[in-house]
Amino acid sequence: MTQKKKKLVLENGMSFSGIGYGYRGQTVGEIVFNTSMVGYQEIISDPSCAGEIIVMTYPLIGQYGIIEEDSEAKNSYIKGLVVRECCESPSNFRYTKTLSEELEDRGIPCIAGVDTRMLTGIIREQGRMKAAIVDEETTDKEALALIKTEKTDTNWTELTCCSKRSFARTPHHKYDVVVVDCGMKHGIVSALTQRNCNVTIVPYTTTAEEIEAFNPDGILISSGPGDPKQLTGVISAINALKGKLPIFGICLGHELIALSYGADIVSMHCGHHGGQPVRDCASGRIITVEHNHNFAVDETSAVKKGLTVTFKDVTDDTVEGLECEKDRIFSVQFHPEGAPGPQESGLFDKFVKMMEG
Repeated sequence: MTQKKKKLVLENGMSFSGIGYGYRGQTVGEIVFNTSMVGYQEIISDPSCAGEIIVMTYPLIGQYGIIEEDSEAKNSYIKGLVVRECCESPSNFRYTKTLSEELEDRGIPCIAGVDTRMLTGIIREQGRMKAAIVDEETTDKEALALIKTEKTDTNWTELTCCSKRSFARTPHHKYDVVVVDCGMKHGIVSALTQRNCNVTIVPYTTTAEEIEAFNPDGILISSGPGDPKQLTGVISAINALKGKLPIFGICLGHELIALSYGADIVSMHCGHHGGQPVRDCASGRIITVEHNHNFAVDETSAVKKGLTVTFKDVTDDTVEGLECEKDRIFSVQFHPEGAPGPQESGLFDKFVKMMEG
């Protein structure tokens, strides 16, 4: 198939020409960069990335194709993909389609041939902004007008979470966990079932009373996209449940737990997307873990509300983990389940030990 020329236009007026792959239409979204070297399939299928045009900093993307069972969700909610080079000849015995074919099937435009290193530098310096991927014939003025029409108050959790309860079972289970789905990844459920947990997945609108009715041993508040302050129902449920059962929050769940204690959440300059080093505040150990978030917990307000900071980002000192031992509740801003990324944090094992207690 002959590839069509495309153009990426940033909200600040800068534009970049390239070659189109995937879906042939146009798109508008928030542009972010992701530093992961592998795991592009998990990234484009991660509900946490909803509404984003993702710039992959690794230069060659698509080299091992798409493997059906490796996706992190049934649907993909990203708005677009920007790469230096899009591989159309994958080398992997498991692949079922190319990256371009997957993006076409999911209605996601991709632009290749862009200097993603320079583009990443621009986003780092100027911060979060919107962008559009359009046809080459579209003028920059028309693209900027299109960007201005993009909504900024979308409740992405409502669009990405489950609509009704579901179950994941494992033989000879020891614990029952309720996962509150705020736009979660499949990897979270897999990490729990691998540790002999039966999992009940419920929508983010589920009340504390409905969660308690499942008689769980522990509760996990999942990762997800968007602004945590929109999810007032989840914050209320956490307030009603904390102290009764062990609670573990991941990424968006971490921010929601902080809000439930009255801590402040701040919008980040350009967010964390991809592999980032974090420091365990107790041991001093540094691990590299996967991130995807545009908001962060304000440390001063969290400490004032009785929360202990357990992890901090090595590069910018962002709060990456919180805990309240009295309430048996802890959370992390990063993704301990990996997919993509390392999984050596041991936090799921910590959650299981809390349920043993």
